[in-house]
Amino acid sequence: MPRRLVILFAAVIVVSVVVVQMRHESRQRFAQLQVQQAERDALNVEWGKLLLEEGAWSQHRRIEIVARSRLDMNTPEAASIRVVRVTPDSAL
Repeated sequence: MPRRLVILFAAVIVVSVVVVQMRHESRQRFAQLQVQQAERDALNVEWGKLLLEEGAWSQHRRIEIVARSRLDMNTPEAASIRVVRVTPDSAL
């Protein structure tokens, strides 16, 4: 009977150590998960800001102002506009 008791005691000790180890690993992984979720949230915020900035930089009004001021571009007069029609025969 004492031999069975020793084996049972050893099994309980081994299982206890495994349980403690698994709990520790679980806590470490949960901490990693929280760090990665915080990083994901920060990246989502930055992505939203970048989308807003892209929208602001690509507005037609702003592009027109830059084209007029920096590139000295303007809308041509109606008399200087030429319409070119392409027919299937002239595409060659």
